[in-house]
Amino acid sequence: MNILAILIGGMALLLQGCSYAISPAVSRTADRSVTFEQFQADPSSFKGKTVIFGGQIAQVRHAKNGTLIEVVQKELDYWGKPLRTDRTGGRFIVHQPRTLDVLVFAPGREITVAGEVTGTEEKFQSESAVLYPLINAREVKLWPREKTGWDKPQFLDPLYDPNAPQGKFGY
Repeated sequence: MNILAILIGGMALLLQGCSYAISPAVSRTADRSVTFEQFQADPSSFKGKTVIFGGQIAQVRHAKNGTLIEVVQKELDYWGKPLRTDRTGGRFIVHQPRTLDVLVFAPGREITVAGEVTGTEEKFQSESAVLYPLINAREVKLWPREKTGWDKPQFLDPLYDPNAPQGKFGY
């Protein structure tokens, strides 16, 4: 009997660790047929719809009614995490109604956002105004920072030579 309880508890924890970035309640209301290219081309045609997009934070600034997060869009994987790629569809701005800590939501962090399309936000760059699509956040997932990979030593190895030619397996 105890073994069965342990197995069921272990499976529940395992399945919970493999869930989508956005809650099921919000995911069900999102229009998954909207691509970022369509959204960026004409944000006003999707006004009022809930969408899910993600990417890398470029800039965070406080506004009088919350926080604005500028995001460099990246394609999302099966679990809703932004892919590590140089390809991007452009930028969009997320309005979070509460004030966020700019040191936690720092540039370079990966983020997934579900929210309602509200229009565009004007941003000034190099003496010209640029219109970015604007999403009013319903749910935000800030992904943990990635640890360094196995291809880089994580300890002091007296025999490690960074100038040595690397083989197929890194040694």
